[in-house]
Parts: sequence; C-alpha cells; structure tokens
Amino acid sequence: VTFLMSLYRNYKTSVRVVSLLSQRHFHNRHQWLQQQQVNRILASNYSTTFSVSQSSFTSTPKSSIMTDIFSSLTSPPAPKSTLVPPGKCQFTAEFTSCKLLEKKSVSETSSVLRFELPDTSKALNLSTCACILARLELKKESEELEQVIRPYTPISTNELIGSFDLLVKHYPNSKMSGHMYEMNVNDTLDFKHIDFNVKIQAPFKPCTRIGMIVGGTGITPMIQALHAILGSGGEETPIKVDMLYGSRTSDDILGKELLDKWAKENKDLFSVTHVLSNEPEESKWDEGERGFITKELIESSFGPPSEGEKVKIFVCGPPPMYDVFCGPRTETDLTGVLKDIGYDASQVYKF
Repeated sequence: VTFLMSLYRNYKTSVRVVSLLSQRHFHNRHQWLQQQQVNRILASNYSTTFSVSQSSFTSTPKSSIMTDIFSSLTSPPAPKSTLVPPGKCQFTAEFTSCKLLEKKSVSETSSVLRFELPDTSKALNLSTCACILARLELKKESEELEQVIRPYTPISTNELIGSFDLLVKHYPNSKMSGHMYEMNVNDTLDFKHIDFNVKIQAPFKPCTRIGMIVGGTGITPMIQALHAILGSGGEETPIKVDMLYGSRTSDDILGKELLDKWAKENKDLFSVTHVLSNEPEESKWDEGERGFITKELIESSFGPPSEGEKVKIFVCGPPPMYDVFCGPRTETDLTGVLKDIGYDASQVYKF
C-alpha cells in the first residue's frame, strides 16, 4: 500500500510539472505567433512581391486583412519604391466619416484596423511619409463636445483599392487609441488630410544622411521612407539611414524582422539600433541597447549638425518622444535634445 501511495504521489507531481511546462510553451508560442503576425502584415502591405495572400490586400474593400495570417514563413520582401505626389489623396481638409470594415489583433496591445474609403473604386493615394488625421468627438459632463485629433500613417500601400489599414497601439490613458481599440465592425471614425501633414518627399535630395528617432507605431512612416530610399536603386549619391528605434520590450518591437533583414542586406545604406526601456533583467536579449535613446547615442549614430542640408532627422512616436527630442509635432520651433546637440529646425522633420 505504501508503495502504491508513493507511485500515486509521483504521478500527480509529474502531471503538475507537465501541465506547467505546457502552459509556458503555449504562452511562448503565442507571443511568437503574435510577433510573426505583425511582421507579416507590415511586410505584405508594403510590397506586391510578398507571397502571403497578396490578393487580400488588392481586391475589394471587404476582403480579409489576412486570409491566413500564419500560412507562410516567407522572408520579408525587398524594399520597393512606389511614389505618389502630394495632392492626390482621397481625403480633403474636411473630415469624412469612414466605416470600420475589419479589425485584427496582432499583439496584446496592438491591432490592425481596415477602414472603407469614401470612393471604394480608388486607392487612398497618400504621398510618401504623409499622414492622415483621425477625429474622435467625446461628450463632456457639460454636454459639450471634446474633439480628440491624432495623426496616423497607414501601413497599406496605394495598391490597396477602396480601403486603408492602420496599425494602432493602445497606449494607457490615450482617448483616441483606447476608442479605436474598442471599435466594432461598422462603427465609424472621421478622417481628413491637410497640407501640413505632407512632410519631406522622396528622393530627399540634397540630403546624404538621415537619422530616424522612432517609437512604437511611429515606425510606419519610416518604413515608407525606407522603401523610397532603399528601393529606388541606381542613385548616384545614395542616402545613408541610421535608425534609433525605442520600444519597451523585445516583444513590443513592431516590424523587427523586416527592419533587420533590410539592415543586413543594405549594410552600407541602413542601420537600426533597437533600444529597450523595460526589457526584463533576466532576459538574454542582446540585439541592441537597454535604457533610453540618449543624447550621446544620437551624436554617435547620426550625421553632425555642421553638415547642414546634407543631414536630416526624422522623428515619429508618441507625444512624450516629441517633447524630449524636438518639441511638439504641431510646433515649427525646435526644442529638446536635438536643439541641444546643435541641429537646426530646417534639419528636423516631425512626422
């Protein structure tokens, strides 16, 4: 009897261990699949050469965001330059209501939202690195309407007809991202496009060096710029791009596979340094820097201010990032770390 009881206790212990290991494996597998999902969406939206259900991005507005998000492990595509000049965007300076067609969760805090365009027979036709403005109207206790307006750069290209895709990260206490995160299919949101949101256009001449300071979903206009720069080919005076990409943890890096591949294949033209502010101490991650993007890191990575119009700095991320490095994106004056280093307002572009 004692022997049988001992066997039973050992059996229960083994079952608990196997259960815990299975749960841990499932959690790690789930995180990996989420990151692959983000990489596939970013990659496939920016090139017709990607092989994952490309028709789902170029057919009718009601087509699925991804017909089978895990159907392929194809590597990200080569950069491709597809330029549309300013002034062609479907959205005007007046807000237009757009219906949410589909929403796809790609991580614990990020989703891709597909909205219907006013003219479903045409593409969005947004120019390089430009953005659109989303408006949310909230009722205050006084019954007055509060307008919340935020900029977004679509992750879809101008090859998508009748709709556009936004990658939205849910930031704590953010009214806009919180609302978009909770939207249901057929809910509507207002969008517009103004001249102010048309930034520097490719081919970015006479610039020869571009530094990018990026945070979170601020990566989307930078990927657009990289497509224009790395995908142009045959440039007599190529542009060297150095990116400092800030994220909380390694799991939060959006588009990492795409960026790392481009950096590896274009070593003379593009480098990316990942900077993690909240990576667990016990983590073995060693693919970049820990902490925050600092003045010293910028000075050692980017072209010096003294090179004038040959050097440009692109900044895109959450509002606190602008406050630290260059001042609010709605203000033309340059403040913060970049001014302290010596850059001029004409060298810095706030996306």
